[in-house]
Amino acid sequence: MTPPKHSRRGNFTRAAALVEPRIRAASEQRGFAVSRVLTHWAEVVGPEWAAICRPVGITYGKGSMGATLTLLTTGAQAPMLDMARERIRDRVNAAYGHRAVNHVRITQTAALGFAEPAATFAPAACTPAATQDPTPAMQTAADALTSGVRDTELRLALAALAANVLSRPER
Repeated sequence: MTPPKHSRRGNFTRAAALVEPRIRAASEQRGFAVSRVLTHWAEVVGPEWAAICRPVGITYGKGSMGATLTLLTTGAQAPMLDMARERIRDRVNAAYGHRAVNHVRITQTAALGFAEPAATFAPAACTPAATQDPTPAMQTAADALTSGVRDTELRLALAALAANVLSRPER
């Protein structure tokens, strides 16, 4: 291993130069000849696919042309990822500069992963719909809508639902 090159400003070394050999060794050990696929995954496949999957490894079969890229995802996202398999393969091959990957294999895991804590997937932000408290007029209208229901519990539940629907702001 060659020592990292020093900059022209004293004896300081860029942080990237210090970690580059270790990143390259770890990525090559998993089959990634181009570590850019690992380090810039969101740029390679796009943010929508990077949010639901991670590259795990690339394996080369005996005597076969091309490799198999293994992606890790949660069970719920696997069907969506399966439909985008060809697009992901094309984007990874574009990062390599040639047709290095022929197949994409999808593996599923729990939301937290099994062996690697880095396998966690961040869910998309969910913003609750803006609602306002029902006014007395809206509550009266909801009660009028449910006045024909004989069962008391059902009538109260339907009145609460109607009041919530009526109090929702217009879209």
